[in-house]
Amino acid sequence: MFLTFVAGIAFLAVPAFASANEYEAGLRKLIDTDIRTWAQSDEVVSAIKAQNAANASLDQSGVDAKDKEWRAEIKGGDQKLINAVLGNALSGYLKGIKDKSEGLYTEIFVMDNKGLNVGQSDITSDYWQGDEAKWQKSYGAGPDGVLIDEVEFDDSSQTYQSQVSITIVDPGSKKPIGAVTVGVNIELLD
Repeated sequence: MFLTFVAGIAFLAVPAFASANEYEAGLRKLIDTDIRTWAQSDEVVSAIKAQNAANASLDQSGVDAKDKEWRAEIKGGDQKLINAVLGNALSGYLKGIKDKSEGLYTEIFVMDNKGLNVGQSDITSDYWQGDEAKWQKSYGAGPDGVLIDEVEFDDSSQTYQSQVSITIVDPGSKKPIGAVTVGVNIELLD
């Protein structure tokens, strides 16, 4: 009887985190008051522009090859591509932002105009995000693109989080150059 009662309480607690809708106002406020500020910083914009220029001639088969390389590196062995991304200046900047958030941000990664990772606070399972909603509904939606994902339990951070993704624009032209995805621990959201 007691186990049934305890299991029932645990079951009742989960639906409170089932939808981003009740957290959407708080997440939008966080986007407008914090995320957009550092996402449009010189550190982020210049890193995206540099990678966009370096990969300008990269076609889809090249993107797929890089993603395949990343996935193979995750499974073990030489991690040349992973180490290059995690060791770059932008990744250091993003790790600092994550650390200063005191657990509010569970992960941060910045993508270029092809959906490839430019910098990240933590390792991701793949290098190419261009086939996922986080890139398609932010960068793909234009300069004002925003995606607020459903709240889910994240095994790696052991938190209930929503991923928010926004387009990053060139400050001069106001044209999209990339996107950022931020995992937000909704239990710490004001």
